[in-house]
Formats: sequence, C-alpha cells, structure tokens
Amino acid sequence: MSNKIETKCIIEGWKPGNGEPRQLPIYQSTTFNYKNSEEMGKLFALEAEGYFYTRLQNPTNDAVADKICSLEGGAAAMLTSSGQAANFYAIFNICEVGDHFIASTSIYGGTYNLFNVTMRKMGIECTFVDQNLSEEELDKYFKPNTKALFGETITNPTVKIFDIEKFAKVAHNHGVPLIVDNTFATPVNCRPFEWGADIVTHSTTKYMDGHGVGVGGCIVDSGNFDWLAHADSFPGLTTPDESYHGIIYAEKFGKGAYITKATAQLMRDLGAIQSPQNAFYLNVGLETLPIRVERHCSNGLKIAKYLENNDNVAWVNYPDLPSNADYELALKYLPNGSCGVISFGLKGDRERSIKFMDSLKIISIATHVADSRTCLLHPASHTHRQLSEKQLIEAGVAPDLIRLSVGIENVNDLIGDLELSFRGL
Repeated sequence: MSNKIETKCIIEGWKPGNGEPRQLPIYQSTTFNYKNSEEMGKLFALEAEGYFYTRLQNPTNDAVADKICSLEGGAAAMLTSSGQAANFYAIFNICEVGDHFIASTSIYGGTYNLFNVTMRKMGIECTFVDQNLSEEELDKYFKPNTKALFGETITNPTVKIFDIEKFAKVAHNHGVPLIVDNTFATPVNCRPFEWGADIVTHSTTKYMDGHGVGVGGCIVDSGNFDWLAHADSFPGLTTPDESYHGIIYAEKFGKGAYITKATAQLMRDLGAIQSPQNAFYLNVGLETLPIRVERHCSNGLKIAKYLENNDNVAWVNYPDLPSNADYELALKYLPNGSCGVISFGLKGDRERSIKFMDSLKIISIATHVADSRTCLLHPASHTHRQLSEKQLIEAGVAPDLIRLSVGIENVNDLIGDLELSFRGL
C-alpha cells in the first residue's frame, strides 16, 4: 500500500470485496441483526467485534475513522458528532472529578468555554498557559493531579503555531499525554504524532468535510502513550471497569485501549455519535483533501501578502509570511504551508471594520471557517463574544481581529472583492 497521503485519502477506510459497492455505503440503520443471543451477548461483553447499535459503532463511521487514522498515522480512531464533542471526549476519557489538565490560552473560544466553564462544573480544573512559555516555566503549572496537556497545531482564530515537540517533551516529563487539535493543519500539512503528540482531535466540519455540509469530529490515538506505566494516574484505563465485567482496558486492548474506552464508556453513556449520512459526506470530502488544502494555502499566502501591503490594514498574522513571529515554527512543522486562515486588523475603530465586512460581495460573513467558500467574522463580536476583555487578551484575540478563511475560488476575484471594500472606507 502507498504511504502517499493523496492515495490514502482515496483508498483507505472502505475496502470493497468482489461484487461490493465501490463507493462507501451508508449504513443508515440504528441496529444490526443477529441469529442468536450468544453472538450479540459477546458484543455487549466486549469479547467480540461487530455491530449492534449505531450509538456505539457503525460500519460507515468506522470506515471513515479508519481512513483518518491512517492519514494521521495512528493506532485507532473514532468519529464524534462534532469537533467540540471530540475535544470533550478526549479529555473526559482520562479525567474525572478532582483532576486537572493544562491547555494553551490560544485555543478556539468554544473550546475555551468548554474547558473553563462546563468541565469546571464537572469538577475538572483547567489551567490556561501562554504557549510561548519555556519548558521550565511550563513545568510550574503541573500538579500531582494533572492528567493532560492540550493545544491546537494552528490556533483558532489567532493563527499561531503550537510548538508540538516542546509541549510533548514537557508532558512526557510529567507522565501525561499531549492532546493536539489538528483541525486547521490537517494531516496533509502536519502529523502531530511525528513530533511526539499522543492523541489528535479534529473538527471534521472544517477542511476535512470541506464543503460546509456536515458537522462532525474525530479522535485519533497514536497508541504510543504507555498507560500502564502511569497506572496510578489513569485508573479508568488501568483498573477494572465494573460496567464491563471488570475489563481493564489497557491490558485487554493494548494500543486500542484509549479509543475502546471512549467508545464503550463515553459514547455508550453520552451518545455524541456522528450520523452515518454525515460520515458519508465526510468521506467524499476527504478524497479531495490534499488538492483543496494546497489551494487554500496558495490563495491564503497571496491574500496575506496583499493585506500586508495595504495601507488600510494595521497588522496581519499569517505564519507563512517571512515577517511573521511564528515563521520558523511554520517552516519546522508545516513546510508545505499552514492553512487558509488569516487574522488581521484594520486601522480605525470597530465601526470601520464592520463597514468593511458588510461591503464585501463574494466573501461572506459566516460563523464557519475552513471550507471551500471564503468567509470572515469578527471573533470578539461572534465566536469569542462570551469572553471578557481580560480573557480575550489572554487568548490573543485583539478587539480589532478579523478572521478571514480563504477558500478555493479564483484568488484574483477574492483580492478584487477586498479591494472594492477598502475603497469604500
């Protein structure tokens, strides 16, 4: 089999046999039939593999999860109903009441709220840290009950580059896994496992879907973190699960332990499954992912250069620009390009920014990001509206920040649209 990602995006996941559909079928069924109760009983006891209820597993979903797992170079993967569900499951699978984890401040506003508000209500504490801190400074934030470290390969919406290797080293020195949200980079441009990350999450709603038609998420486990070596810290994986007749996941399932637990426990009880229909849409998007990502990046760089030289623009943040503070990190982790997302600010007040955005014709104002159509929004007014001014500053979200998600349209048309709006200011 090929190791080239362009080929993997086509051939991995669904493996049709003789006379079977060439395209991935949609198994649009809640349940699956068995001829005798013993066979089904083994499934419920985790003694056999198979399907019995879509809330836990579905053949369409598993084929797509296997494809993403292959793209990331992981050991096991599962789909979720959204990227938010993926990040929640990724943490909750190893944290419980009284536990603590660490996350970068520069993460998506919805994830920040999930960690800082909702999970805190559940008795799980999160400390947010500046991702530019040194290893020695990061060490100070670890506690005896710290269970994970979390960051985004390319931060949303600030478009900063997460130093995966540095954070992996710090996490492993403290005996905890590094979880990286790889949504913006995708495995086409960065594979965090190759830099020491242990678990990767995705909002498949973004570049992987690519067309804004289906919400979804994914968790991929590298299989590299040794849960048994840190057994006292992760009892959920290393002690008997009485809800499954005393199974010890790390002993029974090896490299598949983390995903098996997330499926058997969390998906069983919380049910944030991706629909088979959405998984089918996702698979269609994945087939063209490398082609689209290349176009997003080339368009993004051209527009970033245009904005950088525009007198109306106060600042531009795009890691592929040589002037960018994260340029060297981008060369290290994303040598083929970062993504199509640019953050920038206009000279003048907020009203001027609103007038600029409202005057655009091709580029739309939308909450979405990272699909084929170019769109933009003002995070302080939209996605990060729930954050205080102090929290916005901590997250690196300036009051004038505009997030521009560059699509795959003709780049000259996009620049022309921007130019007309600038002329109207």
